Amino acid sequence: MPPPPLLHCEWQGNPSGPPVVFLHGFMGSGSDWAEVIDLLSGVYHCLTIDLPGHGKSLNFTDHGAYTLSAASLGVAAAMNEAGIRSAPMVGYSMGGRVALDLAIHHEHLCSRLVLESASAGIPKEEARAERLASDEKRARELEQGPFEDFLRTWYAQPIFVSLTDDVKGLEEVLRRRRANEPVELAKALRGMSVGAQAPLWAFLPGLNIPVLLVAGKRDGKYADVIRQMALLLPRATVEIIPGVGHNAHVESPSLMARLIKQFLQGVEDSYGDH
Repeated sequence: MPPPPLLHCEWQGNPSGPPVVFLHGFMGSGSDWAEVIDLLSGVYHCLTIDLPGHGKSLNFTDHGAYTLSAASLGVAAAMNEAGIRSAPMVGYSMGGRVALDLAIHHEHLCSRLVLESASAGIPKEEARAERLASDEKRARELEQGPFEDFLRTWYAQPIFVSLTDDVKGLEEVLRRRRANEPVELAKALRGMSVGAQAPLWAFLPGLNIPVLLVAGKRDGKYADVIRQMALLLPRATVEIIPGVGHNAHVESPSLMARLIKQFLQGVEDSYGDH
């Protein structure tokens, strides 16, 4: 088995505080969590990790590095290198799927889990094949350009409707995304597509750690997904955030930070489903 990819990490916050690991979504980087981490940094020592093909985790010669399982192993190696024996993990979208995979297959590393706009995969094989084909098409678009057209099309998806309503907010997200290398994103999209991922639903009943599941009310697709996941997880709580879509931590960082802080402090049962 090849060694796990060496992923770029950055520490932020209080060095004497307990560690918390943050994983970003597709086309993001650790810096996507900056506003949330700023609100937590007085209490927690926050480690952001750039996933393969993103941020500064680039140009791996082994294309197998750009897979969800390799990313999970890379995160585990990064935590070990950082001296983290076990910590809460916060993952958004693609990063949430990586965090869930790590919590299931490397459970000793994850003490609590926050999943924002993330799923346990696509259960049906036919639907996975359709998604994989769709992401292959998108990967080719990334390779052939223009990148700006890809960005505009990506954020025109219904799950981002609340973001596109905020012209200033959307332009800031696009500005950050333009820093990516499209060919690297194509590799990550192929390898880490939810269509390429073995579904994790069967493992959820055995995941006996506290899990906070978050989605925006305007992202009906993932609001439904996390409710379904909560039915299988033994210690899950659900938070549906009003007024936001798929990017809750970008659209409402103060609320996201408050929910994370309360959850990490042990308040498991007071969230409800709003």
